[in-house]
Amino acid sequence: MVTYNPKDWLLLLIHFHKSDTFRVLLPALFLLGAITGAVTFVEQTYFKNFLPTNLTLFHQLSGFIISLVLVFRVNSAYDRWWEGRKLWGALLNNSRNLAIKLNTLVPKDDKVTRKELQALISNFAYALKEHLRDNVTLRGIEFTNELKQESYALRSHKPNYIATQLTALIMTYCTKSKHISNEYLILNENINSLTDICGSCERIKNTPIPYSYSIFIKRVVFLYIITMPISFGLTLGYWSIPIVMFMFYAFASLELISEEIEEPFGSDDNDLPTEEIAEKIKKNTTEILLPWVS
Repeated sequence: MVTYNPKDWLLLLIHFHKSDTFRVLLPALFLLGAITGAVTFVEQTYFKNFLPTNLTLFHQLSGFIISLVLVFRVNSAYDRWWEGRKLWGALLNNSRNLAIKLNTLVPKDDKVTRKELQALISNFAYALKEHLRDNVTLRGIEFTNELKQESYALRSHKPNYIATQLTALIMTYCTKSKHISNEYLILNENINSLTDICGSCERIKNTPIPYSYSIFIKRVVFLYIITMPISFGLTLGYWSIPIVMFMFYAFASLELISEEIEEPFGSDDNDLPTEEIAEKIKKNTTEILLPWVS
């Protein structure tokens, strides 16, 4: 995810990063400008006295409708992005709360159990991040006696496996320690929230915008832009070239941005900072459960 200062207008206007829509659309912009120039030349030279002068009326009326459709498209994509951000915020909070509760239950001198618990909680965030990206890397995963690399590699749903190991470890510890045998009920809500968050993230990832709706928007925008040189070339002359290029840049950029943020768990510049959140969970749980390390 790109970090920036929203108050620095000048820098934002002149800065182009690798996923900037202008950079992506630049070849198409030049091609469309050339087409517009050619159509304008033909109209101004051969058809100026034969075509009606009110050709722009269609684009004036349909432009408002297309704008509404694109606004709905952007809002739908942003809702998915924001819901994903709330879920990862909830994962951060629940990981902290679980670590805080475990810190009060597990004695300070039981360093082995504390290390196992801390590793499993932080490993869940890293495993979920990789699971949502369809990756199999072991980046950030810390293997322990409870989480062995051989067993971990065999599991297809790795976040579930870590949640299972964490639940088993906590339940076993609470059962063995008679003075806290009923405390598992206090921890149960935080433990269940891990798989709930995982399932909600999977729902966002596996339920894209309906195919027919996505294709419809692309076709409408294409037809709207490709017919603009015909209507504007006659009335505005060669000024239609920058106007058509700007309209294409605006409409196509909205669609490109929507496509990127509707899948918020990847590694693109505008995706969620899941890597940073996972690292923060590891750092916070270490400070809570392993104070002698931090």
